Amino acid sequence: MTTTPFHDLDDYLAIPRVGGLRLSPDGTWLATSVQVLSPDRKKYLTSIWRIPVSADAGVGGAAPARRLTRSAEGEGNPRFLPDGSLLFTSKRPDPDNSKKKGASGGSGGSGGSGGAGEGEAKPALWLLPPGGGEARVAAALPGGIAAVETAAEADTVIVSSAVLAVDAGDDEEARKARKDAGVTAILHETVPVRYWDHDLGPDDLRLFAVTVSPEEADNSKTEGERAGAGGDAGSIGNARDLTPDAGRALLDQSFAVSADGTLVATGWWQWQGKVQSHSELVLIDVATGKRTTLLSDTEFNYHNPRFSPDGRLIVAERETRGTPEKAENVTLVTVPVRGNGGTKVTDLTGNLDRWPSRPEWEPAASGVLFTADDGGRRPVFRVTTSGGDCGVRRVTLDDGNYSELAVPQGPGAGDAIYALRTTIDEPPTPVRVDAVTGEFQRLPAPGQRPELPGTLTEITAEADDGHTIRGWLVLPEEKAAGGKSPMLLWVHGGPMMSWNGWSWRWNPWLMVARGYAVLLPDPALSTGYGQDFVQRGYRSWGDRPFRDIMAITDKAVSRDDIDETRTAMMGGSYGGYMANWIAGHTGRFKAIVSHAGLWTLEQMFGTTDAPQFWRPQFGDPLTEPWMYENNSPHRHIENVTTPMLVIHGNNDYRVPLGEALRLWWDLSRHEVPAKFLYFPDENHWILSPGNAKVWYETVEAFLAHHVLGQAWRRPELL
Repeated sequence: MTTTPFHDLDDYLAIPRVGGLRLSPDGTWLATSVQVLSPDRKKYLTSIWRIPVSADAGVGGAAPARRLTRSAEGEGNPRFLPDGSLLFTSKRPDPDNSKKKGASGGSGGSGGSGGAGEGEAKPALWLLPPGGGEARVAAALPGGIAAVETAAEADTVIVSSAVLAVDAGDDEEARKARKDAGVTAILHETVPVRYWDHDLGPDDLRLFAVTVSPEEADNSKTEGERAGAGGDAGSIGNARDLTPDAGRALLDQSFAVSADGTLVATGWWQWQGKVQSHSELVLIDVATGKRTTLLSDTEFNYHNPRFSPDGRLIVAERETRGTPEKAENVTLVTVPVRGNGGTKVTDLTGNLDRWPSRPEWEPAASGVLFTADDGGRRPVFRVTTSGGDCGVRRVTLDDGNYSELAVPQGPGAGDAIYALRTTIDEPPTPVRVDAVTGEFQRLPAPGQRPELPGTLTEITAEADDGHTIRGWLVLPEEKAAGGKSPMLLWVHGGPMMSWNGWSWRWNPWLMVARGYAVLLPDPALSTGYGQDFVQRGYRSWGDRPFRDIMAITDKAVSRDDIDETRTAMMGGSYGGYMANWIAGHTGRFKAIVSHAGLWTLEQMFGTTDAPQFWRPQFGDPLTEPWMYENNSPHRHIENVTTPMLVIHGNNDYRVPLGEALRLWWDLSRHEVPAKFLYFPDENHWILSPGNAKVWYETVEAFLAHHVLGQAWRRPELL
């Protein structure tokens, strides 16, 4: 039998993980973030790597990838200044400020919107000169630096940072006062109060303008000395507060900077009655801080704005808000920047029955590139913006899932598009795409493409309403005795998502290496099959996707190489919800694994970190109980007989721990064979290497016991 990294969890966890791309101003190399295990194997560390994009830089070419940063704290968020200087964020100690308490690039302080805990070091903004040399701190804020964006033609840098004080200049003093008094309490006057895995407040994100260059970065002074050196009100050192009244408006919003550095575009949350929200598209003048609303409609959310290269237009995602009757939808729109033709909105992709995302401009603003789920893939698309021709063309024609598009700008930009490409059977890797032919070429990247323990094939089935249901079937290389493999049905999260790319967290190849065939279906609610396909499951979260899943499961187990008597099912998030639903509606599976699964919908939609998102879609449970009553898995507990493994992280605020506690109690009360794997310090995902390893060890042992008939083997560290 061929041994692969998927046969040993330690080998799998050690595979380098590439994420994010930024193209240098001269177009000759890409900066990417690479995640690897720390020396003690207890956490992942991220460093910045240089990937050449010259003609000879393909796999096997003369120019290899090269690591640029190295520290015990790691680095991320690579961005460029026009002269080629590389900016990044890191918690690494500042060598020019080593005598300062904490000796880190950012100061300590209370937790909050930035996500760091009490007294924890915060990331600062570092600068690596274009000619090489030592990196040094370019900006450090008491609340740390959460995100950074730069201008293509100016040294203006915009960062987001969490601020506690009313006046940003008082932020460090306010944090110190709380710490000295031993206060961690947060008084909330608005929603939300949590986000994914951390508490919000008492600080909130704001945007700051920072002007840095290799000559201007002065690290001879402490942060306090820099903050006291004068400047505008609300300034901290060389960072000027642009959004003193932001509150929670910038939570989970991305922002962009115009090429000349004079304007910032960002999404901006507005609240109605403190419980419902919509996201506006706003412009902020970098010189004055004046904010202008470009687009605002209570029926839409605007996200991910991008300035055109000439600064005349902004393209953004526009999402319609879901209601109990109608699912949300997404399109791309353009709007003129102030003084460039009013506020006429042009819908670029209204005729495309897919959900576009992450738009990027072509040179000369002649078109917009974007990606969208499409039939189990995620291609690159192009839409034109001139001459009244707004037709959409698919650029890439292969099976790839593309993301992190980077497009060369300026004269001589050529036809190249740079991106991360992944598939179900290949991790993310940087590629060069020919914008004319759609063909891709892999670029050098850290690590090697891992050998797989099986093969990938596509499968379709007809649902009871006539719709075609498709998915991926991953088959083991080594056949089981008798030539038939046990099968594991794995339902994706979302629910508006698709199995169309590699996942480090939900990786089917680990189970394939243990002899299972793994079925990855896209049932109703999945994206990439049109709005009607989403809508057909929208008011029927449980029953409609369940019937789709059973149809494609029947098709899979009818194959000669699948053993229909040895099947199991698992899923996380919405997949965990579906695991709970399936447990109450069929006994066909030998075992079911439910990770972070919804169990009692009325309870979950009132305790999740985002009730303002889910409640409008399901209605008020007191006056409109139908959706809750017909879609809540807990109402079918009396039918559950299949052995279940329940898994949940304590810091999961999206699907709160109460869902697992209630499920565990209900299973125990009804004497269903079950186990509960609990992670006190993990969130919606199980991220630390050690906990991820025991997650897979427990799942493997549970399935081996119930599906393969092996004796129960408790993982050693549990």
